Amino acid sequence: MKFLGNIIWLLCGGIVTSIEYLVASLLMMVTIIGIPFGLQTLKLAMLALWPFGSKVTDSVNSGGCLSIIMNLLWILLGGIWICVTHLAFGLLLCITIIGIPFGMQHFKMAALALTPFGKSIS
Repeated sequence: MKFLGNIIWLLCGGIVTSIEYLVASLLMMVTIIGIPFGLQTLKLAMLALWPFGSKVTDSVNSGGCLSIIMNLLWILLGGIWICVTHLAFGLLLCITIIGIPFGMQHFKMAALALTPFGKSIS
């Protein structure tokens, strides 16, 4: 069932958001300072491709204040635009009954798009 959900997810905005994460990651990795942002965004790109069956938890070694600072920088640098994309897809998919689970997944990923640091994806 997870496989079928992930295939339908790709058609319901998964490919678009994953490409958006990949572009943001490549732009972040141009500078040395942006490499941690780029690595975390690559993890989110993989999650955007196959979200069903994956689990996002708070990391034990979250970094404390450093993760808060990095989350604030991330919101300003690109997180807000990816969050808006997830919210738009979520609203669009929640119009139909069949699209509601996929819309809810977009809403979950919108929250993760704003604050990805301090999270662990398994």
